[in-house]
Amino acid sequence: MTKAPRAALSAAAIAFSAILASCAEPPPPVAVAPPPPPAVSLSPKLVEQAAAYRYYMDKAAAISPAFVDGATVAEGLKVGASYEPKQFLQGAMAYGAIVALQDPAFVAGVKQYAGNAQQRQQIAYEIMKDPAYVVGLSGSHSAAGMVMAALGDDGNKFYQAGKTVKQAAYDVQKQPWSKADVPARDVRLMQTKALGTTPVVGDVAQTARLQQAVSGGQSLGVVGTTAAPPFTPLVIRSLAIAALGVLGHATDANLETLNAIMVEPNVTSCANMAKLNLYQCLAVAKPHYEDVFCLGQHAMMDTARCVIKASGQPEPYEPRFVPTVRENASYKPTPPKKPAKKAAKKG
Repeated sequence: MTKAPRAALSAAAIAFSAILASCAEPPPPVAVAPPPPPAVSLSPKLVEQAAAYRYYMDKAAAISPAFVDGATVAEGLKVGASYEPKQFLQGAMAYGAIVALQDPAFVAGVKQYAGNAQQRQQIAYEIMKDPAYVVGLSGSHSAAGMVMAALGDDGNKFYQAGKTVKQAAYDVQKQPWSKADVPARDVRLMQTKALGTTPVVGDVAQTARLQQAVSGGQSLGVVGTTAAPPFTPLVIRSLAIAALGVLGHATDANLETLNAIMVEPNVTSCANMAKLNLYQCLAVAKPHYEDVFCLGQHAMMDTARCVIKASGQPEPYEPRFVPTVRENASYKPTPPKKPAKKAAKKG
């Protein structure tokens, strides 16, 4: 008889505890941190384009003017002609973007918009719509100065190398081999044109170095000063690609948009004209020393001038050469015409 009330009491206690539990406040929600901003990165294809540009510029600027025979001239011409204008231009922009990512102030200025996904998307959209939007971002002027310094230095080194090769066209004429006609001139011209349509492949080690530079793990050793706008279209588009890399939008998925940004008609026209001048020069060149001239003037100096112009640096000035009798024995000034005698008047 005594056990039943105790059992009832236990059941009541359990029920009461359940009621109390149901009335208790739920625990506070656990704060979920927003996802971290994307890591700074560029599409591997952009890095490969930058490496191809770097490979060509390093090789072409190292062409030696110490030609000793037709074979060394042909080899120098092969190196100088080995770029496809569109790839060359895009490679210069991609390299400029990597240089811009070397500027901590610029990266920090873009990163302030990278934390919020919606804001990140909006800034990326504005840059894709108008690359010049990037000029208004903090740090863009110092990054532009670095890009101008890097490309301008490339162009000026290449230009000076071209001048030494062009001078060699006159110097080698003291050597008998230089006056012999180039064999199979038509084949040489066709091969040169083929090189102008074949994409360049960058060095593997250089590609790895540039990839590390994108993430800040490798210094390119570029030193520049803060520049003031206006900037050239190529510099602006380099900054735009770099900013999209900070915002996580310079990926393979956006390559079509990135390729559309990396179009600059003025520099493309300049590079195409350098190629055309080279082909026309080779079409009429006969002895080896004339090929040396074509290489130095058009493959090297003309192309270098395009890079300097694209960087926004002052273009080199070359005074026009006017020969004198002492400099060119075959040059003879035209004597002034004597005034015609007037007919005598009749009385």
